[in-house]
Amino acid sequence: MVKRILTTLLLGCACSAWSASALPAQPAAPALELTVRHTDGPDGGKAYRIAANGTVAATQALAWRILTDYDRLADYVPDLKSARVLARDGDKVIVEQVGAARFLFFSRDIRLVVLVHEQPPNKIDVSLVEGDMKVYRCSWELVPLESGATRVLYRAAIEPAFYVPQAIGTNLVRQDIASMMTAVLKRIEQAGSNGAEKITLLQKK
Repeated sequence: MVKRILTTLLLGCACSAWSASALPAQPAAPALELTVRHTDGPDGGKAYRIAANGTVAATQALAWRILTDYDRLADYVPDLKSARVLARDGDKVIVEQVGAARFLFFSRDIRLVVLVHEQPPNKIDVSLVEGDMKVYRCSWELVPLESGATRVLYRAAIEPAFYVPQAIGTNLVRQDIASMMTAVLKRIEQAGSNGAEKITLLQKK
């Protein structure tokens, strides 16, 4: 009954409907590879295993800076209403996110509190503390390439705490992850296109 089930997930949110009319031309998004598998969850429910990756024309350090700027996630992730750091202890961060989930005529807010374990300069692990998911684990990995670009890898295992029709669930998850990943990759590339000047502007926003 609920669409956009991932729109509130930390570093994994997003899809919004919009019209292309009267909008300026947008730069091409980085190419994305994505697979979604529907599996049995640990409690007998239905879970999803996700693997996605894309390459951005930006350094590993820049990609890390964008991904770990948690308070700004809602600036560019579609349907994410808010994101804020609740606490930080060294490389452990507690983050709260609230987003909109929609399916047909239904709408609801979804709230998640997650524990983020940073492993600089290239690994971020995220696990569920509380919220509207039975299972939520994800990781990000940043792989520097000889060209100076960076490969961004995302892996996740999720099981919603609400009903999602099996016949459409996998496609909805795929759409949401594709939208989220596209938004993240584009944000990193936009920052990289203007170098340090762009980073300064983002910090002052």
